[in-house]
Amino acid sequence: MTDRVSRREFLGVAGTLIAATKTQAAGDDGEPWYRQIQRCGQTNLNEKDLTGLDVEEWAEYWASLKVDVVLLNGGGIVAYYPTTAPYHHRSQFLGERDVLGEFIAAVRRRGMRVVARMDPNFAWEDALRDHPEWFQRDADGKPRTDPESTWLYRTCMFSPYFTEQLPKIFREVSSRYDIDGFFTNGWPTTGAPVLCYCENCARVYREKTGGTPERTAPSDPRYRKFFDLHMERILEIWRLWDETAKVKKRDGVFYGNLHTNLRAVKDLTKLAEAAEWFNLDGQDRGGDTNPLWYCAQQVRAARSAMKGRTVTNVCGAYASTNYMAWRHTSKSPEEATLWLAATVAAGAAPTYHWLGASPVDNRWRDAGREFYQWTARHSEHFRNVRPLADIAMVYSQRTLAFYGVEGSRAYRDRREATDHFQGLYYALLEGRHAFDFVHENDLSPETLRQYRALILPNVANLGDRQCMQLRDYVGRGGSLLATYETSLYNEWGDRRPDFGLAEVLGVSSTGDAQGPLRNSYGRVEKADHEIFDGIGPTELLPGAVYRVPVRVTGKAEAPLSYMPPFPSHPPEMVYPRTLRTDESALVLRETDGGGRVAYFPGDVDRTCWRTSNLDLDRLLQNAIRWVRGGRTAQGPAPVEVRGDGVIEIFAWETKPGYAIHLVNYTNPHMLGGWVREFYPVGRQEITLRVPEDIRIAEVRALRSGRRLPFEHRGGLVRFDVPQVVDYEVAAVVRR
Repeated sequence: MTDRVSRREFLGVAGTLIAATKTQAAGDDGEPWYRQIQRCGQTNLNEKDLTGLDVEEWAEYWASLKVDVVLLNGGGIVAYYPTTAPYHHRSQFLGERDVLGEFIAAVRRRGMRVVARMDPNFAWEDALRDHPEWFQRDADGKPRTDPESTWLYRTCMFSPYFTEQLPKIFREVSSRYDIDGFFTNGWPTTGAPVLCYCENCARVYREKTGGTPERTAPSDPRYRKFFDLHMERILEIWRLWDETAKVKKRDGVFYGNLHTNLRAVKDLTKLAEAAEWFNLDGQDRGGDTNPLWYCAQQVRAARSAMKGRTVTNVCGAYASTNYMAWRHTSKSPEEATLWLAATVAAGAAPTYHWLGASPVDNRWRDAGREFYQWTARHSEHFRNVRPLADIAMVYSQRTLAFYGVEGSRAYRDRREATDHFQGLYYALLEGRHAFDFVHENDLSPETLRQYRALILPNVANLGDRQCMQLRDYVGRGGSLLATYETSLYNEWGDRRPDFGLAEVLGVSSTGDAQGPLRNSYGRVEKADHEIFDGIGPTELLPGAVYRVPVRVTGKAEAPLSYMPPFPSHPPEMVYPRTLRTDESALVLRETDGGGRVAYFPGDVDRTCWRTSNLDLDRLLQNAIRWVRGGRTAQGPAPVEVRGDGVIEIFAWETKPGYAIHLVNYTNPHMLGGWVREFYPVGRQEITLRVPEDIRIAEVRALRSGRRLPFEHRGGLVRFDVPQVVDYEVAAVVRR
């Protein structure tokens, strides 16, 4: 395997990029305090909570969870302290109290840090009356309000409210209280840029784009300019607020609320230029059809941009869904536990969160306490140094955000944008691979040299620079698996005459995408090829719903050919009119540099995800194994886990040694709803590759509390985990 970039090298590169805007006070190991947090808690007050709030009881609860930092309401919409800042609405229930001051004192006495939660998104009518320039406007000039709390007016990011009023409030809070940082609820998010018609936005839009504000699509050059100026404004504000947080303390920090998801529109790598800390507001599955691993995916996406810097994820304990917002009742403890587990396993610190400080439903408390106390007992094994993986999935924000948004390729439902991604992600899960996400803007040789193979799930939108970097990666011996329209469009979605990776894929496009092809097939041309392992004797496999017609170029093999669709009804008409074509459904080639490339011209990943077809799933798993090295792979993967069940595997080098995280998704509610109970899976056989000079002292299963027998020979450590109930961590300790 090629050399890996060490964590120290990563931090050094990151430090060079952000040194101009960051001053950090060192904690243990020379790192700022927020790089070392593992457990966060958040009590999210509503205005009326102040009538009966017991801050001591809340501080004691968070202390019992061993949290490192507590998020407390400071202000913005409502001030929870006797503010003197004009237009900063003091809670009508505050009376003579200073709730923020009381809460901070109670938390500090118990040895926890404090971050002030601020909401910059709304203000009240008196501010609108005296400062109309602070607020967003519709196209007809009307101020925008919250859809439910219509007495609150939405502020505009391009107004002085963000650059003058909010820093004034931040400075007031910082001067009065011993806090460690600021967090903004609901800003900047990762959604599409908001189009506002206020005078500030009209001026900025006119100066930067030459036009007036109007809704356009990524194909419009005005949208591209608007997108860029929106990102520039976010960075300007982020840096301003971070500087404000550092006025009193050198290690003060500001971080925003990203609410990241796989379809994040705002450029995460651009945000990471200013951010020392990413907070994900991925609180739950939304009661929708998001899979259990949606939490881990969000963390992976954030980590791909942050490169070792702090990532936290808000894990809501309440029962909010997309369909209903039950904010004051608990979700199932099993669902909450797996959400916390996936957050930790993927490399983020969870923020356990309850909305309302006077709960009448306290069923949520024990789940958080049990999980947090367990991680606290074993905190050293959650101090990750670097991930252990030699496969990476390319996380393409541009594809997930801008592909399929207009014209004939537009999705009926934007949730379809992640289907390709989910299909190959699930194949990686079922194939028991430890893998990383690599952001499309981070394809440098320094990043890619640690990976044996890259997975590109219809990464349709790729810039010229990214295409060049991927060509170089394959030229240096790297392997690659790609599907469908990968590289057929540039980063904004403009179609190229041919694939940007045509030479790498070994094909040339001969026409536009075809489909839907409801009853098409792939004909097996080389039944003994390892790409068909485990599928069994058959001449036909299910075909993709959509495909790009291609011509194979150069030296390659096509073990699967394309059979065009034929009627599926009535039964008398169900027979193929064309038995065989010379069009490929799968192209495989081995490169001069020793790498392997597999390309599916069809959307087999999306088709597999939508249909759960077993043949396509096995075909994708085999393709992943083949590009990684197949039956003749040189050396094992960094970690191999064999056993039953649907388990997500994360492998880390840690401060004491290594940690193999096994998150058990085996459940009838794996793809939707809430987990009601756990379905344990049996023995998992683990092989871990370590450097030859490493000696292992012991292996422990942290969740079950068992000491595990192990064998260490020739750089391979082998042991069994007897059972995984919900989540298990095998800690491998060096001598």
